[in-house]
Parts: sequence; structure tokens; C-alpha cells
Amino acid sequence: MSFECLTYDKQDHIATVTLNRPERLNALNRALQLEVVAAANEARSDDDVWAIIVTGAGRGFCSGADISGPRPDGPQATPPQNQLLDEFHWVGDQAMAIYNLDKPTIAAMNGVCAGAGMSLALSCDLRVGSENARFRSVFLERNLSPDSGMSWFLTRILGYSRAIDLILTSRDVAADEAYRLGLLDRLVPHDRLMEEALALAHQITRWPPVAVRAAKRVTQQNLNKDLEDGLRNEAYHLEYGRKAKNDSREALTARMEKRDPVYTGT
Repeated sequence: MSFECLTYDKQDHIATVTLNRPERLNALNRALQLEVVAAANEARSDDDVWAIIVTGAGRGFCSGADISGPRPDGPQATPPQNQLLDEFHWVGDQAMAIYNLDKPTIAAMNGVCAGAGMSLALSCDLRVGSENARFRSVFLERNLSPDSGMSWFLTRILGYSRAIDLILTSRDVAADEAYRLGLLDRLVPHDRLMEEALALAHQITRWPPVAVRAAKRVTQQNLNKDLEDGLRNEAYHLEYGRKAKNDSREALTARMEKRDPVYTGT
């Protein structure tokens, strides 16, 4: 699939999605919003993709929804019925597309990350940031409450009090504080950002991909289960890895032969 507002590259089982509107700090206009969802769906359906990195071109990761430009005048075209009945709208579609992408996702934070762009980063499993990374919730500044999943993701990542602090103050959070709070999982030099993000992705893709996907699924699902249901869910997900018989055999053989395994996802 071709894209206009982002680039999509794949190498060594890693897809890199780069938001590509640097003149607007990669603000999410309608075209980019749709392409983020499309890129996530493409990565999910491609068995050769085992991990995904999301980053931004230029000086920023994503400055949020693009609110620039004049408001449309006159009568507007009636949206199709499915759009009228969409209870999530684009902000929910973005959050669901990334969160439900049951392959590991890494946000590589190269600069400003605000509003719906911050939500996009939070929806990823891991965040690697340079010293230029900067977070800001923004929503109250626009007379809005959080969307794109921010209220859900942020409370689970930071806990309630720290999350509501960032939402209600709408203050800048620089890279060092973001790392201390847990918004960033890795803080790296700016000129090594993508190198470090790729190194993390390679650490993950060395493992059997079906088991990795099952591990992500069960961990996500067990966020909202009690212990007994969580244990049942773990037992259920064990079967997915066992279905990939070649990788199960390779894991055992490599250990016996004392060599690095080579997995295929089958």
C-alpha cells in the first residue's frame, strides 16, 4: 500500500512507520489519521512483520490533531451512515488500531509529543525517547477532555494521581522527567534514537513471533481480570505457541545444540 502522509519501511521483520508532515510537526490531519490506521492494519496482516516502530519526521513526534486552516463554510456533505454510527470516531479508531495490533510496538520519540500525538505514543507498548522528547496533554487548552485513549493509557502507565496531574496542568514534561515518571522506557542520546529503537526491536524479534504475539495479548487482557481468570487466560494462550510446531521444535533443538535459534513463525 502507498502512503502520502507517512512512510512505511520494512526490514529484518521490523516495520518502521514515520509520520511525515514535518512542516506541521506531524500534526494529525484527516489523511494522516486514516493512514496511521491503515499502516497498523497492514503491519498486523503481514506475517513477515514481527515488531513495529512508530516515529516522526523532522523535529517532532506528533503535535496532536491539526486544527490549522479555516473552518468550512456553507452546507457540508452528509457523511455515510457508517461514519454517522461510528461510536469511536477517528480518535478511537487510532487508539484501537495501535493497541489491538497484537505485535510489539515501539514509539521512538524525537521531539514534541502532544494531545492526540501523545495518545498515539501511549498506545504503543514501549517508548524510547531522546533528550529532545517533550510531552504535553494539551486537551484542556482547547476546552476539551482527553481523547484518543489518553485517559485510559496514561492512568495505566503512570497511576491515577500522576496521570491526572499531567492532564489537569497541561504542562510540559521534558525527557528527563518523562523517564523518571515512566512515560519513557528508554532515554537515549538524540543522534542514536533510531539506532536504539531498532536495537530494542531486534531484542524482541529474536524470539518466536507467535509466542510474542500471544504474550502481548495475554498481558493486555489480564490488565482487566482477577487472578483466577488471569491464570485461566494464561493457560489458554499457551496453546498458541504450541501450534507453531516448527518454532517449538527449533527452541528445543537450539538449546540442546547450544546455538542461537532461528525462528520462522510457523
